Amino acid sequence: MVNRRGGRPGTVVLALDGELEHDTVAPLRDALKENAAAVRVVVDCTGLRFCDSTGLNVLLRTRLRMLARGGHVDLAGLRPPVRRIFEITGALQVFRVYADADAALADADA
Repeated sequence: MVNRRGGRPGTVVLALDGELEHDTVAPLRDALKENAAAVRVVVDCTGLRFCDSTGLNVLLRTRLRMLARGGHVDLAGLRPPVRRIFEITGALQVFRVYADADAALADADA
């Protein structure tokens, strides 16, 4: 489910695939822990078809931890069904959201 690929120094891109829910969130949690020293995590959701509250909560908690130490969690490639859960909950307003991972990595201000 989670695929790591490098970005700028201090930036980690995690590409999600399939569904992010209670039974499948562990690989994302593990990847986030493994990359806890990153300054920025870009979560590439291009391959993500579904996200429930468990997945959303993992991303929100990680965002808070990273913000507390000056880091960021950004989202990229949100497809309509996944984007909808972020809109409904208001979480879309707290993340920087990009069209795709390349656009996130190209953002010089991030």
